[in-house]
Amino acid sequence: MKTDQIQVPLGIGSACRALALCAVRVVVLLLTRRIHLPVENRARRLSFADRTTADVFRETRIDRAAATDPCVLVVKFRLRAVRGRGHALFRWESVLNTVLFAGFPGLISKLWLAHDRNGVYRGLYEWDGPAAAESYARALWRVLAVVSVPGSIGYHIQPGLRRADLFDSVDAGRSDATEWWRLTGIS
Repeated sequence: MKTDQIQVPLGIGSACRALALCAVRVVVLLLTRRIHLPVENRARRLSFADRTTADVFRETRIDRAAATDPCVLVVKFRLRAVRGRGHALFRWESVLNTVLFAGFPGLISKLWLAHDRNGVYRGLYEWDGPAAAESYARALWRVLAVVSVPGSIGYHIQPGLRRADLFDSVDAGRSDATEWWRLTGIS
């Protein structure tokens, strides 16, 4: 799978169906207590190749079998008209957004990252299957487009990696504004 291909959202009908199925699966995950909000990564600061940093403000983890085809997905977006205290409100409200992603097939975990100095939010996901991760990112795009600055939505998939592998292979030596997804530091 090429990760540098042109990115487009899923068709509206397909995205709506995928999101509806996700919401149903979330109910099942909640009823079976398979969604968790661990705290060990909260407040970690992640640095990226575009010379920005973002703090983890929440983690969501799904109880499931180990990944057979792991990948890391990084999604970015910039919210429209959110400034100052609006960022804190968004972080608080975002727990409700769990229904938009937790039920997608293949999800293992998500680190929710606060906005960087440019107002860009990121989600760093561990997924089972690059194709499943891309389907999710393209469906999510439709939701994000409603609340995000046009042109600010993007995603990058790194096949063959688990989040732990990504954390272990941080490349602090290079900075590149075009590689907004590449992790260069963790503190």
